[in-house]
Amino acid sequence: MVVIRLARGGAKKRPFYGLVVADSRRAAQGKFLERVGFYDPKAPQGREALRVDMERLRHWSAKGARMSPTVTRLVKQFAKKAA
Repeated sequence: MVVIRLARGGAKKRPFYGLVVADSRRAAQGKFLERVGFYDPKAPQGREALRVDMERLRHWSAKGARMSPTVTRLVKQFAKKAA
């Protein structure tokens, strides 16, 4: 099954997450099919903390990819901010 989830990156105590489309059997930080955005929870004021490519997200969702609960929450937050 294909899932859309967060993949952690960044330095120690400085998290940075990529929103990735991956096979559910792969490791959380392993190979992925496509990166569809990012989330930076420690972004300073005035810098972009969340970006989601909604077109690619819809594309993968139409093909049967499921979003993790955290990604679902972030996408709703992004959609509200963009509207």
